[in-house]
Amino acid sequence: MNSISVRALLVRGMLAGLIAGALALVVAYCLGESRVDAAIALEEAHSHDHGGGEELVSRTMQSTAGLATGVLVFGVAIGGIAALVFCYALGRMGRFGPRATAALIAGAALLTVYVVPFLKYPANPPAVGNPDTIGKRTTLFFLMVALSVLLAVAAVILGRRLAPRLGAWNATTAAAAGYVLAIGLAYAFLPSFNEVGRDFPATLLWQFRLATLAVQFTLWTTFGLVFGYLTERLLVPRAQAATAGSGTSERTATAAG
Repeated sequence: MNSISVRALLVRGMLAGLIAGALALVVAYCLGESRVDAAIALEEAHSHDHGGGEELVSRTMQSTAGLATGVLVFGVAIGGIAALVFCYALGRMGRFGPRATAALIAGAALLTVYVVPFLKYPANPPAVGNPDTIGKRTTLFFLMVALSVLLAVAAVILGRRLAPRLGAWNATTAAAAGYVLAIGLAYAFLPSFNEVGRDFPATLLWQFRLATLAVQFTLWTTFGLVFGYLTERLLVPRAQAATAGSGTSERTATAAG
């Protein structure tokens, strides 16, 4: 794939990420912000310290401009990264076209980057948890993300190397089993945290966690669909035109002969 195609795919990936981020922003605002407000109100109601300092950034600003900036920038960033992964993966994942490859990359990213780490370290509302451990919890979450991605890459490499001997299906099954086993060991050995107070409503907690899952599902699903559409429009017509041109040249050469 030449530099022009890579640049064009990168632009389309960032555009698809922006569109996906916009839809994810709507989901985050509609489903998540009310749960965040409820958690903060509950925390303040149970707090004995009512003399806190003035907020540097108002809650209104956080839930509007701050949320929009964070989600949209994240969408553009992951769109660019996923587009580069797409450039490498296209044609190396079997007989998958641009749309199928984009969908597979989006699904794999959702699983490895968010779902697997989430099952070990689920999201909590901002007012929940011990402030003294937030740094450690954040570090462990990103460590889990890194492990999940690296183990997924290792599973893909293992599957490709086993395929000639075991066949595609058996190799894929063995690689997936190895990934699950390695993730299970990571779950077992990495420390866990249970800092949600007993008086915190379980319904509110799970509504917040489901809202975060919905945001990520919307982001990656939209990206996979939009990016797949854009890449197919970019790449498939070129391939068809090249095939048609090759056929025309052959017919011309035959007629001339």
